[in-house]
Amino acid sequence: MKLPRRLAFGALSALMLASIAFAQQDYIGRFDVFTGYMYLNSPLINLGESGFHLQVGTNPKKWYAMGFDFSAGTGDSVLTTSMLLNSVQQEIASQLAPLKTAGLLPASYEPTVPLHSRSQTYAAGPQLNYRHFRRVTLFIHPDLGAIHETAIPHPNPSDKIAVALVTQLAPTGTEEDWTYFYGVGGGMDVNLMQHMGVKVHVDFVHDHLFSSFLPSRNSVRFSVGPVFHFGGNIAAKK
Repeated sequence: MKLPRRLAFGALSALMLASIAFAQQDYIGRFDVFTGYMYLNSPLINLGESGFHLQVGTNPKKWYAMGFDFSAGTGDSVLTTSMLLNSVQQEIASQLAPLKTAGLLPASYEPTVPLHSRSQTYAAGPQLNYRHFRRVTLFIHPDLGAIHETAIPHPNPSDKIAVALVTQLAPTGTEEDWTYFYGVGGGMDVNLMQHMGVKVHVDFVHDHLFSSFLPSRNSVRFSVGPVFHFGGNIAAKK
C-alpha cells in the first residue's frame, strides 16, 4: 500500500535527520568572534536604528561562555508631545493653552520635532550554550550593560513653537545621555563548517535614557551575521 510506504519513508527520513541533528559537535573552538547587521527598535519613540554588532567571547566549558558585546547604529524619528513624560506634556500644554485660546494657534496644534539618533551599547557577561545538536547551538544570556545615545533634533525653522521646545529641552542643539540597561538575550548559531557559522541573535532590554523628559522604554535588538570559531578544541573536555 502506498500510505504505509510513505509513512515508513517519512519515519526513516525523520530518524536520519534526527541522527544528524542530535549528533554531538566534534569541534568547539576556545574563542568565538561575531560581527553582523544590527537593528535596534525602540517603539516608545518610534525609533529604528540600523548598524553593526560585534561580540568576542571565550568558551571555558562547552556549556558556558564569557564575552564582550558592542553595537552601534543610527536612525531617525519624529518626536511628538505624546512621547514625553506626563509632567512635560502638561507643562507644554499650559504654555500653548493661552495661544490657542487667543486664536494664535489652531486648537489641534501639537509640536513635532524630527530628530536623528546615534546609539552605542556596551555589555559583558556570561552565556549559557546548549550544544546537543551537531549543526545548531542554542544560547541564552542576561543583558546588563551601558547605552549611550546622541539625539540631534531638526525642527522645522518655520515652526517657532517646535524651535522653542528644542531650545528648552536641548539648549545646545544636541542632547546626549548615558545610562544602564538590563534584560535578556538569546538565539542560535548555525554551524555551516568547523570554523564558521551564522548567528541569529535577539535581545529584549529596558533602559531610561533622557529621563528628564522621556519615560523609560523597552527596546528589541535583532542581529544576524557570520560567527567564527577558532582556538583549541574543547569538545573533548568535560
